[in-house]
Amino acid sequence: LADCDVVIEAIVEALEPKQELFRELERICRPDTVLATNTSALSVTEIGSATSSPERVVGMHFFNPAPLMPLVEIVQAELSSDEAVDTAFSLGQRIGKHPIRCHDTPGFVVNRVLIPLLNDCVRVLDEARVTVEDLDVGMKQGAGWPMGPCELLDLVGIDVHVHVSEAIWEKLREPRMAAPPRLVAMANAGLHGRKSGRGFYRYDD
Repeated sequence: LADCDVVIEAIVEALEPKQELFRELERICRPDTVLATNTSALSVTEIGSATSSPERVVGMHFFNPAPLMPLVEIVQAELSSDEAVDTAFSLGQRIGKHPIRCHDTPGFVVNRVLIPLLNDCVRVLDEARVTVEDLDVGMKQGAGWPMGPCELLDLVGIDVHVHVSEAIWEKLREPRMAAPPRLVAMANAGLHGRKSGRGFYRYDD
């Protein structure tokens, strides 16, 4: 990694391990190397604060599954330089993604909108006593979604969604950000969606 122009971190979604890694990357890499984090919910500013050169730390949030999803959020932390952000944006374009720029706020752009919306969908399952299948059909046929909310949660990973929900809720304390009990119970039971073979749906293949 010593001679790389850009290094993108994508380790466990926890602040202390990321900060430790960025301190090590700062020691190893060239002074002009852009250090990017793929975090989906943590503060890029806090991650960068572990270094002595936070101006070169940015967010590059790729969406899951990364090989299929075109979006990457380029996140400017409080001390990120414009040059570092421009470099990350250009890299996103060069690898065939659709980058968008934003500042470092909880959930950035898409998750700030999508997390509470998916949480509301799960609450409607119980409140409206609608089936999983009918909720997905309703959102696809009535709201134009390409994939139903339960299908999407199974694809992303229910455990991942709960983790991101809790991280954003801790920062904002907005009730809609908190994962509904049904999702928390599913995550705790190992019903994580496609990757575990069962979530809202069963996956036998």
